[in-house]
Amino acid sequence: FFDVDTTAVLHRCLSALLPFPHKSFLDILDGNPDLYGPFWIATTVVFILFLTGTISQYLASHHDKAFVYNFRLLSGAAGLVYGYTAFVPVGLWAALKWFSSSAARGGGGVGDSSISVVECWALYGYANVIWIPVALISWSPVAILNYIFVAVGFAVSALFLTRNLWPVVSVTEAKVSRVLVIVVVGLHAGLAIAIKFLFFA
Repeated sequence: FFDVDTTAVLHRCLSALLPFPHKSFLDILDGNPDLYGPFWIATTVVFILFLTGTISQYLASHHDKAFVYNFRLLSGAAGLVYGYTAFVPVGLWAALKWFSSSAARGGGGVGDSSISVVECWALYGYANVIWIPVALISWSPVAILNYIFVAVGFAVSALFLTRNLWPVVSVTEAKVSRVLVIVVVGLHAGLAIAIKFLFFA
């Protein structure tokens, strides 16, 4: 899971940022999903959220009293980013396994889902790469700009996830696949809202 070089990680990061790449991200993984990139992306997002969230709080504070660092931002960022990146993909993978096998047993689908749990982790991990530039520019004291930056980050990463997950979730029944995509987008919207209001309120 860590057998990957820097060139491959950078290529995967760039592919996650492109709105309309020439092939799907699972094809880019080419049967070799890694956890190295997702781990360091998540770690970078955590520290940049803490840094820029602290800057945002400093700019909003009254400068007549000493500024106190809020280290709960660091633990909050770690819990949010690591928790989302670790547990949501496992839940999605389990749901895909359950519903695709149910569809196969009932004759209502094409059978087993073709994505592994490590591929789910890689997909969600690389989807987080957009939050690095978003966090770097979202410390502005101009609130509307922060809303726009976070909305763009949400749009890019949600498009990346849905575009790459749709061929996988479509092995389930049509109604189930639509519900799964709605849940994926809804949880991702929750992440974006949490980032906005926990760190850039």
